[in-house]
Amino acid sequence: MILITEDLRARLLANAATEVEADHVPVLKLFNPVGAATWLLSQLDADGDTLFGLCDLGFGFPELGSVSLAELQSVKGPLGLGVERDLFFKASFPLSV
Repeated sequence: MILITEDLRARLLANAATEVEADHVPVLKLFNPVGAATWLLSQLDADGDTLFGLCDLGFGFPELGSVSLAELQSVKGPLGLGVERDLFFKASFPLSV
């Protein structure tokens, strides 16, 4: 599965390019289909690999931080399933909520 489409990439890059620090609405939700990990992502750095958002690995301690797109794409679960994109995700609130 393609984790980030060109449209999503453009929106993520635009959020990262803002000069004023803002509380963005997540653009993208990624998840582990055989685990509890979820990423709500709002920005993509100009390097094309570093994503920023709310990262929840399923241990009860979600945090704002960065994650590598290349690392997410390389994850293979016990059934050989990788990280997937929630095709129907539509955020209504910023990350702080």
